[in-house]
Amino acid sequence: MARKNLVSKTLAALSSLILLSTFALAEGTRTWEQSKFDELIKGTPKGVALRSEGGLELAPAFKALATTPSTYIWSIASDSAGNIYAAAGSPARVYRITPDGQIATIFEPQELQVQSLVVAKNGIVYAATAPDGKVYRLEPPKAAPGAKSATASWSATPYFDPGSKYIWDIVIDKSGALFIATGDHGEIFKVTANGQHSLFFKSDEVHIRVLALDPKGNLIAGSDGSGLVYRIAPNGEAFVLYSAPKKEITALAIDGAGNIYAAAAGEKRLEPGAAQMAIALSAPPPQTAPAAGGGNITITAAPPTAASPFPAPGAGVSGGSEIYRIAPDGAPSRLWTSREDLVYALAFDQRGRLLAGTGNRGHIFAINGVDDFTDLIKASATQITAFAPAPAGGLYASSSNLGKIFVLGAAPEAEGTYESDVFDAHIFSLWGRATMRSTGNIELYARSGNVDNPDRNWSPWTRVNSAPDSAADSELKIPPARFVQWKAVLHAGNIAPKLDDVVLNYLPKNIAPEIDDVTVLPGYRYQPNPHVTGSDLSVQGLGQSHFDTPPPPARDRDAIGIRWSAHDDNDDQLVYSIYYRGDGESRWLLLKSNITDRFYSFDASLLPDGGYTVKVIASDAPSHSPGEALYAERVSPRFEVDSTAPVIENLAAAIEEKPNGKQIHVTFRAHDSFSAIKRAEYSLDGGDWQFVEPTGHLSDSKAEDYDFRIPVPQTEAAPAVMAGSTANDHVVVVRAYDRFDNLATAKTVIRRK
Repeated sequence: MARKNLVSKTLAALSSLILLSTFALAEGTRTWEQSKFDELIKGTPKGVALRSEGGLELAPAFKALATTPSTYIWSIASDSAGNIYAAAGSPARVYRITPDGQIATIFEPQELQVQSLVVAKNGIVYAATAPDGKVYRLEPPKAAPGAKSATASWSATPYFDPGSKYIWDIVIDKSGALFIATGDHGEIFKVTANGQHSLFFKSDEVHIRVLALDPKGNLIAGSDGSGLVYRIAPNGEAFVLYSAPKKEITALAIDGAGNIYAAAAGEKRLEPGAAQMAIALSAPPPQTAPAAGGGNITITAAPPTAASPFPAPGAGVSGGSEIYRIAPDGAPSRLWTSREDLVYALAFDQRGRLLAGTGNRGHIFAINGVDDFTDLIKASATQITAFAPAPAGGLYASSSNLGKIFVLGAAPEAEGTYESDVFDAHIFSLWGRATMRSTGNIELYARSGNVDNPDRNWSPWTRVNSAPDSAADSELKIPPARFVQWKAVLHAGNIAPKLDDVVLNYLPKNIAPEIDDVTVLPGYRYQPNPHVTGSDLSVQGLGQSHFDTPPPPARDRDAIGIRWSAHDDNDDQLVYSIYYRGDGESRWLLLKSNITDRFYSFDASLLPDGGYTVKVIASDAPSHSPGEALYAERVSPRFEVDSTAPVIENLAAAIEEKPNGKQIHVTFRAHDSFSAIKRAEYSLDGGDWQFVEPTGHLSDSKAEDYDFRIPVPQTEAAPAVMAGSTANDHVVVVRAYDRFDNLATAKTVIRRK
């Protein structure tokens, strides 16, 4: 009952604090809001795109068309009938995939990779291999060039050997001429439609990585080494349009207006050759393939040597990727940057938006403007490596890890879902209403549970909004629990569905604060914080984090310092009261209330000598309505207060004649009302203090007797002095300390006889 009365009085003392502190925000109902890209990216979209400015919308239709036997697809091209041709590695192949997903192998080289390919207007495929590779001419059977064919129906003929270590890219112009980008020596070769070849351009870069043709017939080339973008006229005259901040130009795209878009990766400070795309290559086992039909040649795959691995595009890249736009007048600007994603391919969709295929998370981004993008697709592969036109305004997309072909449609998905990440309220909570800013037909669902894995017996998904096209502002009919998750289902319609913001309201169950420890430091003082004077409060005081630490205590033997640590799982604002009680007493007496710091000091003289304990009571009253506050208390270890000095009695001193000379015999008694005598000292004639033991040697009692002798010092000869001189008088001073360093002194004078 005494404890209950004490708590009631404590909370009553806090009520005035609450009324005066109008700035103290009650925690009460809280909200979990998701609208920003950085928040939404943590969820799981399926057929849903995430806008960089925040919010969700339906993604373009996206489906897997075919999965090839190869791990890596480096390049794809399509013909007028919608057939796809894929340059692959591990194993090295050229695949022909029909629009309905039928796969046929049309070429199996002996090199490790088929790095790039193009399809001419007449249906002939030119494929470049690496390392130490060639450009091959692949011809369909003349009888039925559009038929679905097996490997034997295609002929493979070496077309051009540049004599370079690597062939990185090839493009074909309107006249049928091939341009071939190579490395180790940074050369571009040109092979005309009649097979005449020449060195078209020689760079001082190590690699020419990518090629593209602009509307005027100029060749645009990107390098690896200094990240240069060249414009090379048909006569071979070259001009550096841009030197990118990155090391390697990984992709190019040019729109109808002549704007050049270049993706770059890798830090320039890296050594040459260190920035080549991080796709690990596995060597194919030795194998023999029959000759392609008509050529009657046999190609045997050769295993790679460990001393000369094939450098995949972008291996070892650090620092992410950037995309730049170079205007027709040559002015460059940065459009997009990512620290996580590497851009492998660029293309335009039916709406003219720039798309970026990336790794190593398999995302496709739509670049809408400067730092404005939409995360469209997350593919079931690690890297999106190439794009090619698909029927009905769509795009084909290829991937590596795994080697797949996807179709990116021109229209959005009919339906998409998005599941948020799991929100942890940290405390068992009551879930209230949900609000949703949106347009179009969107359904909102929610579920809750008490473990962080929703698959472990959470509540079922429960519909929140009452009508498919209504803005959600409805009660979350889910069980009270610690964890929650929401799901949105977007449906295509006359009004495109867009979800901008979701807010869930919840009320955590109030949990009493906890006081972790209480420490009392007699002889020390804490300096109060500037924002607290007496019982005055400030916003900083109420908002103090439970991680705040008190200032270091300063030594002050006349003070007693108290510090404590406390926390509140609700992160409520806390105030404290301090009580004390002496040994043998039953009643707790208030020392100080309405404290917002986690330390307090007071004068030791306020407490009579004796043993005491301190109780600290914490209350979360500032964050709750009256009558709903909770509290916690903790009692300190016992401590002692002794501010009274000991007493020295019966001090006497006399000179005695001894066989070895004169001595001063000193006796006295020191005693203290509370603590034991710690030590005693004496000084003779103003000399240094000397330690002296009690008669029992051990100084462990409240009263100690001292009995000791001091040799009389020999004085030097002095001139005659007047009668009554005190030259031979001696002054003995003694002092004694108790265990709390309280000091007592006394003196006596031995007169000359």
